[in-house]
Amino acid sequence: MPDLSFGVITLQSQPWSVLAKSWKHIESLGFDSAWVADHFLNYRMPTRPYFEAWTLLSGLAAVTEKIRVGTLVTAAPLRHPSMLARQALTTDHISNGRLNLGIGTGVAGALGETVYEMIGIDDWGPAERIARFREQIQILDKLLSERVSSYSGKYYRLKDVAMYPSTVQQPRPPITVGSIGPKTLKIAAEFADTWNTFGGRGLDTKEMYETVTTQSHLIDDYCDEFGRSPESLRRSILVAGSDELIESDDEFSKYVDRYSDLGFEEFIVYYPFIDEKKKMFERIARDVIPSYRA
Repeated sequence: MPDLSFGVITLQSQPWSVLAKSWKHIESLGFDSAWVADHFLNYRMPTRPYFEAWTLLSGLAAVTEKIRVGTLVTAAPLRHPSMLARQALTTDHISNGRLNLGIGTGVAGALGETVYEMIGIDDWGPAERIARFREQIQILDKLLSERVSSYSGKYYRLKDVAMYPSTVQQPRPPITVGSIGPKTLKIAAEFADTWNTFGGRGLDTKEMYETVTTQSHLIDDYCDEFGRSPESLRRSILVAGSDELIESDDEFSKYVDRYSDLGFEEFIVYYPFIDEKKKMFERIARDVIPSYRA
């Protein structure tokens, strides 16, 4: 069994004071990482309070000390990749080298995302979305690894971009690519340090396991295609149905055992802001998770 790590994602609809307290609590429980999502707003409930991911992440990095911090995942259409690289560089310094840079293609308008029409940005079609995503990751890798660099692609052109100071983490902060479809899985296999999946939408337990198994085998094939050892790509899963899973330490252990047998090394659950769910969450953190570190 590979070395396992455990993270928590919080949804940024809570007040700042609550989020800051929650992240300190997550850190005190011994979790390895904490994450924020990235949307312009909660597109299912657009009038609900919602904070911007990278501003919030920098603030939360400043009130924690040891836990790794990251975006799960940055929505690629919302930022030019050079500005995202600058944000990542800054947050890497604020966190003193604890940043995990997560990025994904973003939710398409056809899947319910309302931000494109709302703020007047392009809702790229599938082919353009994938092509831009690949260029964005190449740019992030280059800008965060080199002090001065240029780039020429179909969609992005950069000339002598200066990136000072250098990042705290060398050669750059690790990149997590969130992907579930074949084309983005191939991009993850080529460029990512970590691949993260949530399986897919609307799947039951059996379907989720079968889907993730298929994804994992496919990404193995892509790694082979690029001449990369599949073991060199860290595998991470955002646990669907986390609320139910953390109601039982036995069910939590069964889930971890099952997916770690597939090669998954990182498990990320949702933080329970409801008080009655916190006791089991804390019990799992204190009594169950340490058994996987022994």
